[in-house]
Order: sequence, then structure tokens, then C-alpha cells
Amino acid sequence: MRIGLYPGTFDPITLGHSDIIRRACSLVDKLVIGVAINRDKGPLFSLEERTAMIEAECKSVSRETGCEIVVHPFENLLIHCARDVGATVIVRGLRAVADFEYEYQMVGMNRAMDNSIETVFLMAEAQHQAIASKLVKEIARLGGDVSKFVTPSVKAALLERLG
Repeated sequence: MRIGLYPGTFDPITLGHSDIIRRACSLVDKLVIGVAINRDKGPLFSLEERTAMIEAECKSVSRETGCEIVVHPFENLLIHCARDVGATVIVRGLRAVADFEYEYQMVGMNRAMDNSIETVFLMAEAQHQAIASKLVKEIARLGGDVSKFVTPSVKAALLERLG
């Protein structure tokens, strides 16, 4: 069984994330969505809320693709999380060249710690490339419409949280 790990904070999960998840499912039999516990980022949604949103958003993807999708919170090094879940591949989404520079460094460090785990980069579809959770939260906070960036249920959660 080929197991992939797609890590992120997913605060909140966006259509860009969902696009990468759907496409990653064509590469692996089981996809673990690693929800990073990053206290320094000060997430809008709690770990439990982010996990529940991801699970809800991924149910239909799992049914459609036949890929098992599991949500797994983690607070350790990414490479340790990959080992913990038995992943042989780490899936990373790219939006722009700036993402690549950072990810390139991460791959080098991860390979130095464990060269048996590969990293695969997937570009988000063109209509999703500009989407970032940080920007989605800012748009919602300032009263903008986030319908083009998140599903209706995530939009509702954002609006409820931000009042």
C-alpha cells in the first residue's frame, strides 16, 4: 500500500487544498492529511475544528477516488510524522515560485534526515493558485465574499467565527 502525507495547518481548508487532496489520491492508496499544530501561527480554528472540517470535506473525495483519507494531527517534525504514519511520499502543494524556494530547502533537510521518503510537488489548478488560507481569513474578516475560495460549509464556519 502506497501511503502519502499531505501536511499543512488548513486554517481553514480551501478549494486549493481540496484540489491537491483530490489529485494526490490518484498517486497513493492512502492519503494522510497531517494537520500541523503550530502554536506560533495562532490559528483561527482549533485543532478539533480544523480536523472536523477536513474530514467533512474529504468524505466525498474518498468515495469518488477510492483512496482512504485519514486526518492526523501532528506537532513533531514533518519527517517524523511521515515515519509515524508509514508514508513513503510527502505531498506538497505549490502556488508560486516563492513557495518552491521554501519547499526546495525543506526537501533538502528532510532528505538529509531520511532519504527513503520522497517529496512530490503538485501545482494547484490555475483557478486555485492564488488561494491562501491567510488571505481567505482576511477577506472574510473584512466582509468580502469567500465563496470562490472555500466550500459553503467552510464559508459558514468562517462567518460564524468572525461574526
